[in-house]
Amino acid sequence: MARQNISSGAPWESIVGYSRAVKVGNYVHVAGTTSVDKEGKVVGKDDAYAQTKQILKIIEDALAQAGASMKDVVRSRIFVTDVSQWEAIGKAHGEVFANIRPAATMVEVKALINPDLMVEIEVDAYIESV
Repeated sequence: MARQNISSGAPWESIVGYSRAVKVGNYVHVAGTTSVDKEGKVVGKDDAYAQTKQILKIIEDALAQAGASMKDVVRSRIFVTDVSQWEAIGKAHGEVFANIRPAATMVEVKALINPDLMVEIEVDAYIESV
């Protein structure tokens, strides 16, 4: 099967050695995504809901580059630095996935790569027909 690496253009992709997303056959795997803009600045500092919304937009863009959409997401993994913010994060996630209902996990982690980041999300998608 052909492999398609999808880049966000972030400079650290080549440094760390990863892609924003990878498509192999009907599967698309989107890497852990945080709430940053094109310049690498945090969007939604101190606002878990705003960060989650930004992350989901970035994920949606990566999926589109792979020929997929949010409706193709079958799994999401949410990493949070403060699980007490679960309702705000869950609300933003639910606004996108309420009718799609992927298998989802939320896990509290000690820290993310930048102390201003509160949420990181990765997803897996399956495209019915390629």
